[in-house]
Amino acid sequence: MKFLDGKTVGIDLGTSYSAIAHLDQSGNPTVLKNSMGNAITASIVSLGHNNDVTVGAIDPAVADDPARVVIGIKRQMGNHDYFVDYDSKRLSPEFISAMILRKLKQDAEQQIGHIANAVITVPYYFNEPCRKATQDAGQIAGLNVIDVINEPTAATLAYAWLKGELGRPDLVGDQKKILLYDLGGGTFDVTVVQYTPTQFTVLGTDGDTFLGGLDWSQRIVDHVAEKFTKQTGIDVKSDNVAMLELTQQCDGVKRELSVEQHATVEVECRGREATISVTRKEFERLSADLLQRTRDTTELVLEDSNTTPEQLDEILLVGGSTYMPIVVKMLKDVCGRAPSRTLDPQLAVAQGAAIHAAILESRTRGQNSSISESVMSRLRSVKAVDVNSHSLGVEITDPHNPKAKRNHIMIPRNSHLPFSKHQRFVTNTANPKAIQIRLLEGEASDVKACTRVGDFRIKELPAGLPIGSPVEVTYQYDERRRIHVTAKELTGDREASVDIVWEGGLQDSGIDAYKRLSSDYQVR
Repeated sequence: MKFLDGKTVGIDLGTSYSAIAHLDQSGNPTVLKNSMGNAITASIVSLGHNNDVTVGAIDPAVADDPARVVIGIKRQMGNHDYFVDYDSKRLSPEFISAMILRKLKQDAEQQIGHIANAVITVPYYFNEPCRKATQDAGQIAGLNVIDVINEPTAATLAYAWLKGELGRPDLVGDQKKILLYDLGGGTFDVTVVQYTPTQFTVLGTDGDTFLGGLDWSQRIVDHVAEKFTKQTGIDVKSDNVAMLELTQQCDGVKRELSVEQHATVEVECRGREATISVTRKEFERLSADLLQRTRDTTELVLEDSNTTPEQLDEILLVGGSTYMPIVVKMLKDVCGRAPSRTLDPQLAVAQGAAIHAAILESRTRGQNSSISESVMSRLRSVKAVDVNSHSLGVEITDPHNPKAKRNHIMIPRNSHLPFSKHQRFVTNTANPKAIQIRLLEGEASDVKACTRVGDFRIKELPAGLPIGSPVEVTYQYDERRRIHVTAKELTGDREASVDIVWEGGLQDSGIDAYKRLSSDYQVR
């Protein structure tokens, strides 16, 4: 891990909102405000004319062209088939996300000076392609990404640090166990964590990268659009400009219904207007299945981590979508008591990322002139034990069907990291010229339902290897979630090894090309 000259920050790159923070001299994880004076920045990118990019709002100059407005790009991270066509250019999710990161960076630099290094957070349930895409976005934005960490891990750091409990070996106390329910704009995670003053350990996690506040807002959009059609006979969904305006309004209605019992939406499309009312009761009925999905996940994680609600010291809410009252009610039903708002749900992840960044910096750089020595000492004493959110497997021939392939899990999900596994396999062809090892990520036995992480080969095998020749495969996750794989053909003692970084997505040349392209854009 190499640090560059400049300040180090933590960034919550969110689906709906993003934030940036740093640890000040006194050890306070401080969120840096944007140019509008707000602690959070909407993750909206408006691709204007003459390479003018607006981040944080819909540019009125392009409001009549929804194709130039990108919302929820985080959901496309790792999707290598997704592009935004803009002025004869194909912009990837990494590039769009880099525009958000650039905005955060340049606004923060007005307050603390040049920023060089960053920790960026991701949902626990992000797979390797999504994590690699996030790291690439940071590089395109001009950041040295020193780590990509999980959002619940960051929130746990913020919670324990702000309570004055983390990094305090002088404190004597029992282990504490907390549940983090993280419902953001586009993703959802539940995590159970156990911690002491010097160590925290993830006991279990699960989630959904396509479940978040956007889905609750969409239920209001669909409901209002249906009512508008019944009243006017006009299908508002066939008008892209009207739908963009309606979507923005309904997102506001969702927030209003968190504090009020009813709200109204003013809909205008093709010369017709209508005022449509939505009640909180209607909203909760329309989205009941979404809430149930989060409840099912919460109960599963408690079961997987061998934790009962009574054993929890705290139930923490993370993510802006947890402001919905029905979320609090559901968690109270599941856990027997109301969740806590000790943390600011929209700032905690960025604060925790800043703490993690400072921990890494304290171990790499030694004394940091911007942080007091007493704080540095606290940082150095913290140790984290993480888990993998997806199982890691190898593609093998199905022993019951020689024509079929299946995923053989080597490292199950929720294994404490670092973790390694050795296993012997045998070849299924005679006299092979090479043995190919295919790494898979996922829980399903069907290889098509898994994510392909990468391939590598053992070459220059001895001649005449018979069917059934032994091959030993070793899988390892290190503490920073990097995957290392070794395979050895035991007859001729040929070995191949590789440190796996997702082979899909942008290569170094692609990142460099996007860096050059980004210099042509003015971000505001």
